[in-house]
Amino acid sequence: MKTLRIKNMVCPRCIMVIEKTMEDLGYDLNDVDLGMIEFHEPITLDDRDKIENAIKPLGFEILSDRKSMLIERIKNQIIELVSKDMNDLTITLSEYLASKLQTEYHTLSSLFSTQESQTIEQYYILQKIEKVKELLVYDELTLSEIAYKMNYSSVGHLSNQFKKVTGLAPTHFKEVKISKEEVLQNIETK
Repeated sequence: MKTLRIKNMVCPRCIMVIEKTMEDLGYDLNDVDLGMIEFHEPITLDDRDKIENAIKPLGFEILSDRKSMLIERIKNQIIELVSKDMNDLTITLSEYLASKLQTEYHTLSSLFSTQESQTIEQYYILQKIEKVKELLVYDELTLSEIAYKMNYSSVGHLSNQFKKVTGLAPTHFKEVKISKEEVLQNIETK
């Protein structure tokens, strides 16, 4: 086998950690992407065990069954989509996933709901809200710009969804974050 599917790879930092770990173990890699390591040469079962032992303490695990691999690929596609400028998205989430994964959306949706106890759409919304939180913390964009960037129909739609997920309005979330920073700064100066 030349490719391993990895669970819990969700960001560029995860890719860097996996690359470094594989390098430390002496493996020659072809590619590392969200949820996947591709080796130049096939690896043995002993190699697989060695890799599993190295990445498990880091919060990753090797996926072995097809259902788990497909679930992880769905998650990775959603995370990748959310990390892009979504306002360029001209197709629906279902069309996007079906196209990227070459599987009918109904099949993806059924499997995801059964395995994850939430729908693909719920997972997608949670990922979008996490990205909105990140953008709010950076404080570089207005709420209108964030709504546009994240492909919301309006600031109101973004605010409603944000409040439904977090229990806070976006502006209140920002205020709470600023208050916490001020408290930390006051502690550090004492």
